[in-house]
Amino acid sequence: MPAPVPTWTAAALRDPLPLARALIQRRSVTPADDGALDVLQAALEALGFTARRLPFSQPGTADVDNLYARLGADGPHLCFAGHTDVVPAGDGWTRDPFAAVVEDGVLYGRGASDMKGAIAAFVAACARHLGEHGPPPGSLSLLITGDEEGPALNGTRRVVETLAAEGERIDHCIVGEPTSPDHLGEMLKVGRRGSLNAQLLVYGTQGHAAYPERADNPIPRLLEMLAALTAEPLDRGSDHFQPSTLTITSVDVGNPATNVIPAAASARFNIRFNDHHTSATLERHLRAVCESVQAGRPGRYDLVIAVSGESFVTPPGLLSDLLSDAAAAVTGRRPVLSTSGGTSDARFIKDIAAVAEFGLVGRTIHQADECVAVADLEALTEIYRRVLAGYGVRS
Repeated sequence: MPAPVPTWTAAALRDPLPLARALIQRRSVTPADDGALDVLQAALEALGFTARRLPFSQPGTADVDNLYARLGADGPHLCFAGHTDVVPAGDGWTRDPFAAVVEDGVLYGRGASDMKGAIAAFVAACARHLGEHGPPPGSLSLLITGDEEGPALNGTRRVVETLAAEGERIDHCIVGEPTSPDHLGEMLKVGRRGSLNAQLLVYGTQGHAAYPERADNPIPRLLEMLAALTAEPLDRGSDHFQPSTLTITSVDVGNPATNVIPAAASARFNIRFNDHHTSATLERHLRAVCESVQAGRPGRYDLVIAVSGESFVTPPGLLSDLLSDAAAAVTGRRPVLSTSGGTSDARFIKDIAAVAEFGLVGRTIHQADECVAVADLEALTEIYRRVLAGYGVRS
C-alpha cells in the first residue's frame, strides 16, 4: 500500500527538494503509479490548481493514470508537461534507488533527473511566482503522464486528444525532459527527429545445403536489400536537424542446422529522420528499394513498419527566447537550440501548442545511481520562475 500523501503548504513548496524526494520515494515504474500522482496533485491543489485525473486504457495495454491541473481560465496559457513514471531500477546501485538519499549536495534516486526533479522545480517555481505576484493574468497548467517510459499509448497522446476535443487551448508548453548533456543550461530542444522501426522479412524455399540449386536461399536477397537501403545517405541534414540515419539493429535467421538452407530470414532497422521526410515518404522509398532488388526473382518479402513519431521543429520564438534568457542569467550559459536525441512526449504536444524542452542534466538517466545536484534543482527552479515572470509580459 502506498505511503500516506504528504500535506503541503505553499511556503514549503517553494523549495523543490522535499517534493522531488517525495516523488522519487514512490516506486512508479511504468505503468505503476504507486501514489506519485497523488503526491503531485496534493501539492498543486495547495497552490490553488484545479486537478483532473485522466485514466486511459485500451485492449492489450495496461491502464495508465494521468494528471492535468490548471490555474486560471484565460490566455495566454503556459503548460508544463512531464512524466512521473520511471524505468526499472536495475542492478548496480550503491544506494536504495527509491530512498531519495541526499549526500554531499547530491540527490540520488530513480527519476531524480528523468524527470521528477524537473517536475518539483516547476512546482516550486509556481509557488514562488504565485507568492510574489498572485494568480497570473492568464493560465498555468501541468500535464503529467504515467506512460512516457512505456508504450506511450495511454498517456500524453490520449490526454492531448481529450483536451483538443474539449476545446482546451494551450499556447506554449515546456517539457521538462533532461536536455543538457553535462551542465545545466547547455541545451534546449526545439524539436525532435521522427522515429520509424521496420522489420524486413525475406522468404525463400528451404533445402539441403549440399544442393543449393534445389532451394531458394533468402539470405543473399536480404543482404542485397540491406546493402541497397544503406548504400546512400537519406539526406545531408537541414537547417534545424542533423542528417537522417538508418541503423540496422538485428539480422536473424534462427537456423540451428548447419546443412539446411532456411526458408526465411529477417532484419530490423530504425530510422531517425529529419524534416526532409515524413514516415509516409520514407515508407514509399523503402518499399521501392526493396522492390528493385526483388523484381523478377523467386520468393517474396514483407516490410512491416511502425512509426513512433514524426519529425517536428518549433521555430525559435517566445518560449525558446524566455528559456534561453533565463538559463543564461542563472547559469551563465546560453543553451544551444537542438533537435538531437530520441523521442519524447513533445511529439504529441506539438499538435496543440508551441513546445520546447528544457530540464536537468541527463548524464545519469536510466543508469544506476541516477542523481541530480541539489544546486541544479535550485537553479532550474529559478530558471522556470524567471520564465513565469516574463511570460505574461512578453506573450
